Amino acid sequence: MSEASSLNRTILYDLHVSLGARMAPFAGYLMPISYSGIIREHEACRKAAAIFDTCHMGEILLSGPAAESALERLVTCRVSSIPDGRCRYGLMCNESGGVLDDLVVYRLAHEEFLVVVNAATRPRDFEWMQLHVSGDVQIKDISERVAKLDIQGPASPGIIRTILGNLPEVPYYGFFRTRWRGGAILASRTGYTGEMGFELYFLDSPSDAAAFWEQAMNAGAVPAGLGARDTLRLEMGMPLYGHELSEERNAMDSGFEKAIRLDKPFIGRDAVSMGGRQKLVGIALEGRSAGRKDDIIETPEGEKIGCVTSGSFGPSVGYAVAMGYVRAGFSSAGSTVQIRGARQILKGRIAPTPFYRNGTARRNIAQFL
Repeated sequence: MSEASSLNRTILYDLHVSLGARMAPFAGYLMPISYSGIIREHEACRKAAAIFDTCHMGEILLSGPAAESALERLVTCRVSSIPDGRCRYGLMCNESGGVLDDLVVYRLAHEEFLVVVNAATRPRDFEWMQLHVSGDVQIKDISERVAKLDIQGPASPGIIRTILGNLPEVPYYGFFRTRWRGGAILASRTGYTGEMGFELYFLDSPSDAAAFWEQAMNAGAVPAGLGARDTLRLEMGMPLYGHELSEERNAMDSGFEKAIRLDKPFIGRDAVSMGGRQKLVGIALEGRSAGRKDDIIETPEGEKIGCVTSGSFGPSVGYAVAMGYVRAGFSSAGSTVQIRGARQILKGRIAPTPFYRNGTARRNIAQFL
Protein backbone atom coordinates (compact mmCIF):
# COMPACT_ATOMS: atom_id res chain seq x y z
CA MET A 1 0.00 0.00 0.00
CA SER A 2 1.40 3.43 -0.97
CA GLU A 3 1.70 6.24 1.57
CA ALA A 4 -0.91 8.32 -0.27
CA SER A 5 -3.48 5.52 -0.27
CA SER A 6 -3.15 5.09 3.50
CA LEU A 7 -3.84 8.77 4.24
CA ASN A 8 -7.17 10.25 5.20
CA ARG A 9 -8.94 12.58 2.77
CA THR A 10 -11.26 15.41 3.69
CA ILE A 11 -14.70 15.69 2.18
CA LEU A 12 -13.28 18.31 -0.23
CA TYR A 13 -10.52 16.10 -1.66
CA ASP A 14 -12.11 15.65 -5.10
CA LEU A 15 -12.71 19.40 -5.32
CA HIS A 16 -9.03 20.10 -4.62
CA VAL A 17 -7.95 17.67 -7.30
CA SER A 18 -10.34 19.23 -9.83
CA LEU A 19 -8.79 22.63 -9.06
CA GLY A 20 -5.30 21.32 -9.77
CA ALA A 21 -4.08 21.54 -6.18
CA ARG A 22 -0.64 20.21 -5.29
CA MET A 23 -1.39 17.62 -2.62
CA ALA A 24 0.92 16.33 0.11
CA PRO A 25 0.70 14.48 3.45
CA PHE A 26 -0.05 16.53 6.56
CA ALA A 27 -1.15 15.26 9.99
CA GLY A 28 -2.36 11.96 8.55
CA TYR A 29 -4.30 13.59 5.71
CA LEU A 30 -3.63 14.24 2.04
CA MET A 31 -4.01 18.02 1.99
CA PRO A 32 -3.68 20.82 -0.57
CA ILE A 33 -0.37 22.67 -0.31
CA SER A 34 -1.10 25.20 -3.06
CA TYR A 35 -3.26 25.81 -6.11
CA SER A 36 -2.02 28.88 -7.99
CA GLY A 37 1.14 29.49 -5.95
CA ILE A 38 1.89 30.18 -2.30
CA ILE A 39 2.70 33.88 -2.70
CA ARG A 40 -0.43 34.59 -4.77
CA GLU A 41 -2.60 32.78 -2.24
CA HIS A 42 -0.86 34.57 0.64
CA GLU A 43 -1.44 37.98 -0.96
CA ALA A 44 -5.07 37.15 -1.72
CA CYS A 45 -5.64 36.61 2.00
CA ARG A 46 -3.91 39.85 3.00
CA LYS A 47 -5.64 41.99 0.34
CA ALA A 48 -8.95 40.29 -0.51
CA ALA A 49 -10.06 36.81 0.60
CA ALA A 50 -8.78 33.25 0.61
CA ILE A 51 -10.59 30.03 1.47
CA PHE A 52 -8.88 27.11 3.23
CA ASP A 53 -9.90 23.49 3.82
CA THR A 54 -9.48 22.86 7.55
CA CYS A 55 -11.71 19.78 7.76
CA HIS A 56 -8.76 17.86 9.19
CA MET A 57 -9.05 19.72 12.50
CA GLY A 58 -10.68 17.95 15.46
CA GLU A 59 -13.85 18.90 17.33
CA ILE A 60 -14.65 17.55 20.80
CA LEU A 61 -17.88 18.26 22.69
CA LEU A 62 -18.03 18.40 26.49
CA SER A 63 -21.36 18.86 28.22
CA GLY A 64 -23.00 18.43 31.59
CA PRO A 65 -22.99 20.13 34.99
CA ALA A 66 -19.28 19.41 35.55
CA ALA A 67 -18.10 20.28 32.01
CA GLU A 68 -16.83 23.74 32.97
CA SER A 69 -14.86 22.56 35.99
CA ALA A 70 -13.43 19.65 33.99
CA LEU A 71 -12.19 21.98 31.26
CA GLU A 72 -10.85 24.41 33.85
CA ARG A 73 -8.52 21.66 35.02
CA LEU A 74 -7.61 20.51 31.50
CA VAL A 75 -6.59 23.82 29.89
CA THR A 76 -4.41 26.77 30.86
CA CYS A 77 -6.88 29.54 30.00
CA ARG A 78 -9.72 30.68 32.26
CA VAL A 79 -12.89 28.82 31.19
CA SER A 80 -15.40 30.11 33.75
CA SER A 81 -15.24 33.66 32.38
CA ILE A 82 -15.96 32.71 28.75
CA PRO A 83 -19.45 34.09 28.00
CA ASP A 84 -21.97 32.27 25.82
CA GLY A 85 -21.14 32.98 22.19
CA ARG A 86 -17.42 33.54 22.77
CA CYS A 87 -14.31 31.38 22.55
CA ARG A 88 -10.79 31.47 23.97
CA TYR A 89 -7.34 30.17 23.03
CA GLY A 90 -5.50 27.96 25.49
CA LEU A 91 -3.00 25.15 25.94
CA MET A 92 -3.43 21.64 27.30
CA CYS A 93 -0.41 20.45 29.29
CA ASN A 94 0.94 17.25 30.76
CA GLU A 95 2.07 16.97 34.38
CA SER A 96 5.60 18.05 33.39
CA GLY A 97 4.39 21.34 31.92
CA GLY A 98 4.89 20.25 28.30
CA VAL A 99 2.23 21.18 25.77
CA LEU A 100 0.00 18.34 24.59
CA ASP A 101 -1.86 20.68 22.22
CA ASP A 102 -2.99 24.22 21.65
CA LEU A 103 -6.73 24.60 21.20
CA VAL A 104 -9.74 26.89 21.23
CA VAL A 105 -12.60 26.48 23.71
CA TYR A 106 -16.08 27.59 22.60
CA ARG A 107 -18.89 28.06 25.11
CA LEU A 108 -22.00 26.88 23.25
CA ALA A 109 -24.24 27.09 26.31
CA HIS A 110 -23.94 27.27 30.08
CA GLU A 111 -23.04 23.57 30.34
CA GLU A 112 -21.86 22.83 26.80
CA PHE A 113 -18.45 23.44 25.20
CA LEU A 114 -16.80 22.74 21.87
CA VAL A 115 -13.03 22.23 21.95
CA VAL A 116 -11.21 22.53 18.61
CA VAL A 117 -7.90 20.65 18.52
CA ASN A 118 -5.16 19.90 16.01
CA ALA A 119 -5.53 17.00 13.59
CA ALA A 120 -2.36 15.11 14.46
CA THR A 121 -3.04 15.23 18.20
CA ARG A 122 -6.81 14.60 18.13
CA PRO A 123 -6.79 10.89 19.15
CA ARG A 124 -4.36 11.55 22.01
CA ASP A 125 -6.22 14.70 23.08
CA PHE A 126 -9.52 12.85 23.27
CA GLU A 127 -7.99 9.98 25.25
CA TRP A 128 -6.31 12.46 27.63
CA MET A 129 -9.58 14.30 28.19
CA GLN A 130 -11.45 11.07 28.85
CA LEU A 131 -8.86 10.04 31.43
CA HIS A 132 -8.90 13.38 33.25
CA VAL A 133 -12.54 14.41 33.38
CA SER A 134 -14.58 13.56 36.42
CA GLY A 135 -18.09 14.16 37.63
CA ASP A 136 -21.14 14.60 35.45
CA VAL A 137 -19.49 15.18 32.06
CA GLN A 138 -20.33 13.76 28.66
CA ILE A 139 -17.49 13.87 26.14
CA LYS A 140 -17.79 13.10 22.42
CA ASP A 141 -15.38 13.33 19.50
CA ILE A 142 -17.60 14.66 16.70
CA SER A 143 -14.78 15.32 14.21
CA GLU A 144 -15.90 12.74 11.67
CA ARG A 145 -19.31 14.37 11.23
CA VAL A 146 -18.11 17.99 11.07
CA ALA A 147 -16.66 19.85 8.08
CA LYS A 148 -14.67 23.05 8.55
CA LEU A 149 -13.70 25.88 6.19
CA ASP A 150 -11.77 29.09 6.88
CA ILE A 151 -12.50 32.22 4.87
CA GLN A 152 -9.89 34.84 5.69
CA GLY A 153 -9.12 38.33 4.45
CA PRO A 154 -10.68 41.80 4.36
CA ALA A 155 -13.20 40.76 1.69
CA SER A 156 -14.44 37.80 3.73
CA PRO A 157 -17.34 39.61 5.49
CA GLY A 158 -18.87 40.55 2.15
CA ILE A 159 -18.53 36.98 0.88
CA ILE A 160 -20.06 35.53 4.03
CA ARG A 161 -22.99 37.95 3.89
CA THR A 162 -23.55 37.22 0.20
CA ILE A 163 -23.77 33.47 0.82
CA LEU A 164 -25.60 33.39 4.16
CA GLY A 165 -27.82 36.39 3.47
CA ASN A 166 -26.92 38.08 6.74
CA LEU A 167 -23.91 38.75 8.94
CA PRO A 168 -24.20 40.02 12.52
CA GLU A 169 -21.52 42.26 14.07
CA VAL A 170 -19.62 39.54 15.90
CA PRO A 171 -16.60 40.52 18.05
CA TYR A 172 -13.14 39.03 17.66
CA TYR A 173 -13.21 35.54 19.21
CA GLY A 174 -17.00 35.59 19.13
CA PHE A 175 -19.28 33.38 17.07
CA PHE A 176 -22.81 33.08 15.78
CA ARG A 177 -24.97 30.17 14.67
CA THR A 178 -27.16 30.02 11.60
CA ARG A 179 -28.63 27.58 9.09
CA TRP A 180 -27.77 27.23 5.42
CA ARG A 181 -29.39 24.76 3.00
CA GLY A 182 -31.08 23.32 6.07
CA GLY A 183 -27.86 22.51 7.91
CA ALA A 184 -26.46 24.07 11.07
CA ILE A 185 -23.36 26.29 10.79
CA LEU A 186 -21.27 27.80 13.58
CA ALA A 187 -19.22 30.76 12.31
CA SER A 188 -16.49 32.24 14.50
CA ARG A 189 -14.38 35.40 14.18
CA THR A 190 -11.16 33.46 14.49
CA GLY A 191 -8.38 32.27 12.21
CA TYR A 192 -4.71 31.56 11.68
CA THR A 193 -3.75 34.41 9.38
CA GLY A 194 -3.98 37.70 11.31
CA GLU A 195 -6.70 38.95 8.96
CA MET A 196 -10.41 39.61 9.31
CA GLY A 197 -11.98 36.24 8.77
CA PHE A 198 -14.22 33.40 9.82
CA GLU A 199 -13.92 29.73 10.67
CA LEU A 200 -17.06 27.88 9.57
CA TYR A 201 -18.18 24.60 11.16
CA PHE A 202 -20.77 22.56 9.25
CA LEU A 203 -22.16 20.73 12.25
CA ASP A 204 -24.73 18.31 10.84
CA SER A 205 -24.39 18.48 7.06
CA PRO A 206 -20.67 18.29 6.19
CA SER A 207 -21.41 17.77 2.49
CA ASP A 208 -22.63 21.39 2.37
CA ALA A 209 -19.00 22.50 2.72
CA ALA A 210 -18.29 21.76 -0.96
CA ALA A 211 -21.25 23.85 -2.11
CA PHE A 212 -20.20 26.67 0.21
CA TRP A 213 -16.62 26.52 -1.14
CA GLU A 214 -17.85 26.84 -4.71
CA GLN A 215 -20.13 29.77 -3.88
CA ALA A 216 -17.28 31.48 -2.02
CA MET A 217 -15.05 31.10 -5.08
CA ASN A 218 -17.81 32.56 -7.26
CA ALA A 219 -17.95 35.51 -4.86
CA GLY A 220 -14.20 36.12 -5.15
CA ALA A 221 -12.45 33.89 -2.59
CA VAL A 222 -9.15 32.43 -3.81
CA PRO A 223 -8.46 28.77 -2.88
CA ALA A 224 -5.42 28.61 -0.64
CA GLY A 225 -3.42 25.69 0.70
CA LEU A 226 -1.29 24.88 3.70
CA GLY A 227 1.72 26.64 2.18
CA ALA A 228 0.08 30.06 2.35
CA ARG A 229 -1.49 29.22 5.69
CA ASP A 230 2.00 28.64 7.06
CA THR A 231 3.54 31.86 5.71
CA LEU A 232 0.54 33.85 6.94
CA ARG A 233 0.69 32.44 10.48
CA LEU A 234 4.47 32.78 10.61
CA GLU A 235 4.34 36.49 9.73
CA MET A 236 1.93 36.87 12.68
CA GLY A 237 4.14 34.91 15.10
CA MET A 238 1.47 32.23 15.59
CA PRO A 239 2.65 28.79 16.75
CA LEU A 240 2.37 25.50 14.88
CA TYR A 241 2.08 22.42 17.07
CA GLY A 242 5.08 20.16 16.60
CA HIS A 243 7.24 23.17 15.82
CA GLU A 244 6.81 25.98 18.37
CA LEU A 245 4.84 23.81 20.81
CA SER A 246 5.45 20.23 21.93
CA GLU A 247 5.40 17.90 24.91
CA GLU A 248 9.12 18.51 25.38
CA ARG A 249 8.83 22.30 25.78
CA ASN A 250 7.47 24.04 28.85
CA ALA A 251 4.34 26.03 28.08
CA MET A 252 5.73 29.15 29.76
CA ASP A 253 8.73 29.17 27.42
CA SER A 254 6.35 29.76 24.50
CA GLY A 255 5.70 33.35 25.54
CA PHE A 256 1.93 32.93 25.35
CA GLU A 257 1.42 34.08 28.94
CA LYS A 258 -1.99 35.57 28.09
CA ALA A 259 -3.25 32.03 27.52
CA ILE A 260 -1.84 30.76 30.85
CA ARG A 261 -3.60 31.51 34.14
CA LEU A 262 -1.36 30.48 37.00
CA ASP A 263 -3.98 31.72 39.48
CA LYS A 264 -6.15 28.65 38.85
CA PRO A 265 -5.38 24.93 39.12
CA PHE A 266 -4.73 23.02 35.89
CA ILE A 267 -2.77 19.91 35.04
CA GLY A 268 0.92 20.82 34.92
CA ARG A 269 0.53 24.24 36.56
CA ASP A 270 3.36 23.85 39.06
CA ALA A 271 5.78 22.73 36.36
CA VAL A 272 4.64 25.50 33.99
CA SER A 273 5.27 28.10 36.70
CA MET A 274 8.90 26.98 36.82
CA GLY A 275 9.42 27.54 33.08
CA GLY A 276 11.00 30.51 31.37
CA ARG A 277 14.59 29.32 31.00
CA GLN A 278 14.16 29.55 27.26
CA LYS A 279 12.10 32.00 25.22
CA LEU A 280 10.34 31.70 21.91
CA VAL A 281 11.49 34.64 19.78
CA GLY A 282 11.02 36.03 16.30
CA ILE A 283 14.03 36.53 14.06
CA ALA A 284 14.09 38.96 11.13
CA LEU A 285 16.70 37.88 8.58
CA GLU A 286 18.66 39.83 6.02
CA GLY A 287 17.33 38.94 2.58
CA ARG A 288 14.98 36.21 1.34
CA SER A 289 16.82 33.07 2.46
CA ALA A 290 15.09 31.43 5.40
CA GLY A 291 16.19 29.32 8.32
CA ARG A 292 14.64 25.88 8.69
CA LYS A 293 13.43 23.79 11.60
CA ASP A 294 16.31 22.64 13.82
CA ASP A 295 18.85 25.06 12.32
CA ILE A 296 21.15 26.40 15.05
CA ILE A 297 20.73 29.94 16.42
CA GLU A 298 24.05 31.50 17.43
CA THR A 299 25.51 34.73 18.70
CA PRO A 300 27.62 36.64 16.13
CA GLU A 301 30.65 35.00 17.77
CA GLY A 302 29.30 31.51 17.04
CA GLU A 303 28.01 30.53 20.50
CA LYS A 304 24.98 28.26 20.26
CA ILE A 305 22.00 29.81 22.06
CA GLY A 306 19.03 27.95 20.60
CA CYS A 307 17.38 26.45 17.52
CA VAL A 308 14.88 27.42 14.84
CA THR A 309 11.35 26.02 15.00
CA SER A 310 9.92 27.56 11.77
CA GLY A 311 11.18 29.76 8.97
CA SER A 312 10.09 31.14 5.62
CA PHE A 313 10.22 34.13 3.34
CA GLY A 314 7.54 36.60 4.48
CA PRO A 315 5.75 37.85 1.35
CA SER A 316 4.02 40.72 3.18
CA VAL A 317 7.16 42.02 4.90
CA GLY A 318 9.61 41.42 2.07
CA TYR A 319 12.25 39.47 4.00
CA ALA A 320 12.75 36.06 5.56
CA VAL A 321 11.42 35.47 9.08
CA ALA A 322 11.89 32.71 11.59
CA MET A 323 10.80 31.64 15.04
CA GLY A 324 12.88 29.72 17.50
CA TYR A 325 13.83 29.10 21.11
CA VAL A 326 16.86 30.79 22.65
CA ARG A 327 18.24 30.93 26.18
CA ALA A 328 16.32 33.59 28.07
CA GLY A 329 19.35 35.83 28.50
CA PHE A 330 19.70 36.17 24.72
CA SER A 331 16.06 37.02 23.92
CA SER A 332 16.18 40.84 23.90
CA ALA A 333 14.62 42.48 20.83
CA GLY A 334 17.25 43.98 18.56
CA SER A 335 19.98 41.53 19.51
CA THR A 336 22.06 40.39 16.55
CA VAL A 337 22.08 36.65 15.88
CA GLN A 338 22.95 34.24 13.11
CA ILE A 339 21.31 31.04 11.96
CA ARG A 340 23.62 28.18 10.99
CA GLY A 341 22.02 25.87 8.46
CA ALA A 342 23.38 22.91 6.54
CA ARG A 343 24.73 25.10 3.72
CA GLN A 344 24.90 28.70 4.87
CA ILE A 345 24.95 31.14 7.77
CA LEU A 346 22.14 33.72 7.80
CA LYS A 347 22.44 37.05 9.58
CA GLY A 348 19.49 38.48 11.51
CA ARG A 349 18.20 40.07 14.68
CA ILE A 350 15.72 39.20 17.41
CA ALA A 351 12.47 40.94 16.47
CA PRO A 352 9.09 41.37 18.20
CA THR A 353 6.17 39.51 16.73
CA PRO A 354 4.01 39.83 14.79
CA PHE A 355 6.43 40.67 12.00
CA TYR A 356 3.48 41.91 9.93
CA ARG A 357 1.75 44.78 11.72
CA ASN A 358 -1.18 45.60 9.42
CA GLY A 359 -3.41 42.61 10.07
CA THR A 360 -7.15 43.29 10.11
CA ALA A 361 -8.30 40.49 12.43
CA ARG A 362 -9.37 42.70 15.35
CA ARG A 363 -11.28 45.34 13.39
CA ASN A 364 -15.07 45.62 13.31
CA ILE A 365 -16.92 43.76 10.59
CA ALA A 366 -18.75 46.94 9.57
CA GLN A 367 -15.49 48.41 8.28
CA PHE A 368 -15.45 45.79 5.52
CA LEU A 369 -19.05 45.93 4.34
